[in-house]
Amino acid sequence: MRKGFAFLVIVLALTALACGAINPNPEDIANNFDEISGPASGDVLLQDDFSNTSSGWSESTFEQGARGYQNGEFRILVTSAEWSVWDNPNQDFYNDVRVEVDAHRAGGPNDSEYGLICRHTNVENFYFASVTVDGYFAISRTVNGGDFEFVGMDSFQTNNAIGVGDATNHLRFDCVGSTLSLYANGVLLASVTDTALTTGDVGVYVGSFDTGGAEILFDNFIVYQP
Repeated sequence: MRKGFAFLVIVLALTALACGAINPNPEDIANNFDEISGPASGDVLLQDDFSNTSSGWSESTFEQGARGYQNGEFRILVTSAEWSVWDNPNQDFYNDVRVEVDAHRAGGPNDSEYGLICRHTNVENFYFASVTVDGYFAISRTVNGGDFEFVGMDSFQTNNAIGVGDATNHLRFDCVGSTLSLYANGVLLASVTDTALTTGDVGVYVGSFDTGGAEILFDNFIVYQP
């Protein structure tokens, strides 16, 4: 055996004995475990007030509408009837998420809808929770390119917690396990279950019905670890 190697073995053995004689701090163990296990409940995973026009959202104009940054907010315009436009920050949250945003109408008809997206894997697969300018709400999905369909309800519902007209609504969409929950201004509007989608991006969404022209502004977009 080489002397250098033998010396190294002895040093390592003594080091191991010394480490074994030290009682670890329980708080240090807990902190290390948190780092390994991922974000803690309530941690902010993503935050955007749209003041930085390079924060990762789209800027584009097309036949059916437009989307992009505007004066410290994010604007989505849907010019076509019975059409939807949405956008994503190009993230992939494999864990459950709680998504929040402030939103209000800048123009368009009363039956325009707007809201939040979770578990967006592509244009054919995502959940979205929305409210309408005249005070209705729904939780919906599209799966494998199918039609948009309600989740846990047969139609739009109404709730007085939703601000109507040009009022700003603080929206929250929790996607936790198989449970999807929509809040408006701190009030739970609906909680439903679905197992079709389990992971993906988040985002903001605007839709029109019989009349085009829906224009919505979003601000203070935050994603939390629920």
